[in-house]
Parts: sequence; structure tokens; C-alpha cells
Amino acid sequence: MSLMAPVRRPDRLLDPQPYVPTTAQPVPLWQRLAEASGWRQALLLVLLAGLWEVAARLADNDLLLPPCSAAARALVTDLASGELLMRAGVSLQLLLQGYGLGVVLALGLTALATATRWGRDLLASLTAMFNPLPAIALLPLALLWFGLGARSLVFVLVHAVLWPLALAASAGVSAVPETLRMAGRNYGLTGPRFVAQILLPAALPSILSGLRVAWAFAWRTLIAAELFFGASSGQGGLGWYIFQNRNELMTDHVFAGLALVILIGWLVERLVFSTIERWTVRRWGMQR
Repeated sequence: MSLMAPVRRPDRLLDPQPYVPTTAQPVPLWQRLAEASGWRQALLLVLLAGLWEVAARLADNDLLLPPCSAAARALVTDLASGELLMRAGVSLQLLLQGYGLGVVLALGLTALATATRWGRDLLASLTAMFNPLPAIALLPLALLWFGLGARSLVFVLVHAVLWPLALAASAGVSAVPETLRMAGRNYGLTGPRFVAQILLPAALPSILSGLRVAWAFAWRTLIAAELFFGASSGQGGLGWYIFQNRNELMTDHVFAGLALVILIGWLVERLVFSTIERWTVRRWGMQR
């Protein structure tokens, strides 16, 4: 008895089709604008400004709560005169010095903690001691050590940046999966190449989050320190501008200074950190 090969069903006979590559259709401009979050944030800002205007009109006390329109006029006036731009330039110059130095020290501590067990113990001990300590509390000591000058402000800024960034970067490096580490070693990556091609890209979401937190800490610490520092020396940036106008009971200019502080923080978030995130971790599929 001979065995017969099974007969194919007609619906299973498929003719090979030629390969046709598919091309991604470009997203229309209106769709990209509709999906962008910038206009939604701008709409929320307009809504908050409207609520502020209504609340100020109901309160009817320009000394305690000036209308949003009055604060906007003060902001435009001081920007046009150049005073606010000069004050903002002083603040940003100090901020960049302290922030840059704090980032370098934080990444150095993280590298030391990644390389040795003693480094991990050192980082854990230092962050446990100094991270809960408010940076502004060190300003009196900084004034004693460094005197009235920019070095005192840079010192407190470094303290504000160093510990949160070191914690975030260390946690990100520790969370790199072992499979990625083994893959890097299998490719013969060691030393700086292993760090640059395996550890840093995998830990970049945590490092970027730490940079954001450190920026926020540094920015608000600088404004608070300039309030104290400006009251001591009569010089300073946006913090001194706010302090001076508060003493002169020009509340609309106080709100103008606060609005510029918020605007600078928002612009840095949108133009710097969001752009880095979009071109790195989101493009790599590490975040949604």
C-alpha cells in the first residue's frame, strides 16, 4: 500500500507577490501643530492670566494684587528700558557658572560611584548628609568664607545642583539591565567606550530627569539668594529687582519680575530639556 502525499487545498495556493517597499507618509503641518503640547500650555497660561485679572478686579486693591494687565505693562516697560534684561543677564550668568560646575562634580561623583564600591559608599553618605540641607541655609557661611561677591552665590548653586543630579545619575546607571552590560562586554567594550556606548544611553532618562530637577533647584535657589544678597550689597539680578520693588511698594513690578522668572524657567524647559528629550530618549523609544 503506497502512501500518497497530502493534496493542498486550493485556498492555500498563494502566488508570490513582488515586494513593494512602503514609504512613510509625511505628517501634515496642521496635524503636527494639533498634536503639539505648546499651544495647550499657552492656552492654560492665558486662562490663568484671565482668572488673575478677574480676581484682581474683584479684590480692588492694587497694592496687594495688581491686575494682570498692570503687571504686563510693567514687564513691557522694564524690558524696553533694559533694566529687566540687565537683571536677567546677571542672574543667568551666575546660574550657568554654578549649574555647570555642579553638573561636572555630580557626574564625577557618579563615575566614581560606578567604578568602585568605596565610591558608592562615599556618594551614599554624602547625599544622605547634604541632600536634605537647603542650599539657601549655606548662604551665611558662604558670605563668611567668600565675602560679598559672585563666589558666594556660585557656592550655594553648586550645592543645589550637585546632590539631586548625582542621585538621579547614580540611580540611572544602577538600573541599566544586566543584559545590556553583557552585550557591551561581548562586543569588547571596556572603560570609556563601555560607559559612552552602553551606560550613558541607557541611563540618559534618569540623567535628564536629574538635570531638570537640578535646574529647578538652582533657579529658585538663585532668586532666593539674590533677595538676601541684594539686601546686603545693593546689587544682584532678578531677586534684587523683586526685593527693591517690594520695598518701594511697586507691586506690579514685583509681579513683573516673578513673571519673568517663570517665563525663563518655561523657556528653558521647552527649548532645552524638551528638545534634548525629543532628540534622544523619545527617538530611541525609551519614553513615550
